[in-house]
Amino acid sequence: MLLLLLLQVLASCLWLGHSEVVTSFESSCPQFFFRETPPNEALEPKNPAWICQRYKNQYYFATLYDRDRRIPLYSAYLYQPGPGKRPKTWLVEPQLMGPTYPKTMEREWTLLNYFNVSLEQLSKSQAMLQDYKNLTGLNRGHLNPSSHHPDSSSRTATFTLTNIVPQDEKLNGGAWNNYEQQTMTRRTQGCNTTYVIVGAVPGNNYIAKGRVNKPSHIWSSACCEVDTNHRKAWAVIAENDKNEVQLLTLGELEDVLTQLYRRDQVSLFHSSCPRE
Repeated sequence: MLLLLLLQVLASCLWLGHSEVVTSFESSCPQFFFRETPPNEALEPKNPAWICQRYKNQYYFATLYDRDRRIPLYSAYLYQPGPGKRPKTWLVEPQLMGPTYPKTMEREWTLLNYFNVSLEQLSKSQAMLQDYKNLTGLNRGHLNPSSHHPDSSSRTATFTLTNIVPQDEKLNGGAWNNYEQQTMTRRTQGCNTTYVIVGAVPGNNYIAKGRVNKPSHIWSSACCEVDTNHRKAWAVIAENDKNEVQLLTLGELEDVLTQLYRRDQVSLFHSSCPRE
């Protein structure tokens, strides 16, 4: 028992100062954004968390998380699809509770049993598995899909509840899945590097007794580097109660999001990414 306590103290000391919930993406994990430029502040919620998503001591993507609504507002990653099995283990982000907790995503069970964390403490900071049980007409919808990653660790990293929103089950398994698997494959032909930002617009409805927001829209955007002098971009948006995806230019999506958020003009990528 004493040894376990000492190990926990040592682990806490090692994690101090290596916060997973960071102050900015530019200084911590800029590699997931085209020309290291994240979206502007127009999408930021009142109570944001910038998460550099770490699994097994490596960053795999970046997420802007809405602490109050308990959903990600966007996830940014590099499109690198590869073969492999779909993971089954769901993870959470310990540092949403505070910087002294592990800097890598963990299972709920691990935090509850080895880090003296209570269910109430964990549930205050983020969505939990219990919130997504007994859903009717909704799925645990990935923003950053596991199939867009090349190996077991990178796919497992997408199975964090900070990358999940309540998504219409017909949309998730239908038109949105077609976009993720088929349209993305076609659109990325000839691309050397494809930067993706996929997001959710907060809606007026909630699940889990008001704990977790159900987004009104799901959207995705991509900026592809063909070579040093040529780039192309595209985007889609879907209402979260219809099995229909609308293909847009990057500029059109930014304008739609500006209207939906009713704030400043939205900018998702560096200005050198084409809007037309």
